[in-house]
Amino acid sequence: MSRSSLALDNLRAGVILIVLAFHSALAYVQWVPLRTSGFDDPPYGWRAFPIVDSHRWFGFDLFCAWQDVYLMSLMFLLSGLFVWPSLERKQSLGFVRDRLSRLGIPYVFGVVVLIPVAIYPAYLASTSDPSVSDYLQRYFALPFLPNGQLWFLWQLLALNFVAALLHRIAPDALRGLGRRSAAAGRRPSLYFAALVAASAVAYVPLALVFTPWAWSDSGFLAVQWCRPLLYGVYFFAGMGIGTAGIDAGLVAADGALARRWALWLAVAIVSFVVWMGMTSLTMNGPAPIAIDIAADFCFVVACAGGCFFLIAASLRFAAKRSSVLASLSANAYSLYLVHYDFVVWLHYALLGSTLFAVIKGAIVFGATLVLSWITVLAAQRIPFGVRLIAAPPREVPAADSAARSAAGFYARLRQIVSL
Repeated sequence: MSRSSLALDNLRAGVILIVLAFHSALAYVQWVPLRTSGFDDPPYGWRAFPIVDSHRWFGFDLFCAWQDVYLMSLMFLLSGLFVWPSLERKQSLGFVRDRLSRLGIPYVFGVVVLIPVAIYPAYLASTSDPSVSDYLQRYFALPFLPNGQLWFLWQLLALNFVAALLHRIAPDALRGLGRRSAAAGRRPSLYFAALVAASAVAYVPLALVFTPWAWSDSGFLAVQWCRPLLYGVYFFAGMGIGTAGIDAGLVAADGALARRWALWLAVAIVSFVVWMGMTSLTMNGPAPIAIDIAADFCFVVACAGGCFFLIAASLRFAAKRSSVLASLSANAYSLYLVHYDFVVWLHYALLGSTLFAVIKGAIVFGATLVLSWITVLAAQRIPFGVRLIAAPPREVPAADSAARSAAGFYARLRQIVSL
């Protein structure tokens, strides 16, 4: 495995840890008011914050705000990196069938089985009737189908369909995108400017129309109205980088982006602080349109800055083999599928505790990681579980190493349990 591949593999492991930490901290952010509305009363605040604890810590506000700015865009970018090699190998129809199995089936299973279980504590925290029958009656009476964290899957599936269509009707256009992306390795700042420009066109108009916060209130597919096109920009940015080859261009381990990681750290911090300042001007009632535009533009700059920093830091410092990170990376998708149930139930279990918010958040994160990992490794021993959530054979040489790491972890876990 090349150093670039190894660094990006480790980055994927880091991203899933950030996702778990982000969801673990959401119950303890200060800016969310204590819930006064019922489970089936608009605006359905439990969709984003299923449990709101009375114990808070402002540090979680800063952490969660930063992750909300860049994290999902980075996930779409990473998801696009290996789309072109897969399309070339499987061709469009085979690629679509693979993605339907890989993304579509888990999405359906998740919204039918996993999400109702995950959301039940949100109902329990807002009612005096804890009966399952009343919960299900209210749940199915909602004007929308709760997607939880699984909204990512259907939007990623849709973008994969678009990529397959383009590969079939205009493959040269994708190759041209790859050639332009390859040139970005010499001038990351120009690529950053182009990414910001494309993101601004995709995001700012929708944010002005729908606000940066609004989600759909009807239908089966959850969508945050201002962001689908933004995620498309990052997905195809990743696809362009992957088409060019990850060992050259922007994500080369010894490229300009990796060498200047400190610059991108400064860009990420400054752009995030500026975005917070501009956004604060829009939070207390209607603001002038110029302020809204400036805040929305600052968002796309901070989003790109966060992504560039995480990628640069991984290329610079994470291009080393680690059995733990290899196993995390190999199981990242499966961990994403199952972790939300553990997060929400642990939030609910700790509601009555007098522990500090920082301690609660740490407990939820650690327990979620362990329980999710155990669930994934156990599911890999069940045929249906393998098909549904287990990591498929990797497309990179590290697959055997990751599989051995996962098997070793499971064997050690069985030894511990048997003591």
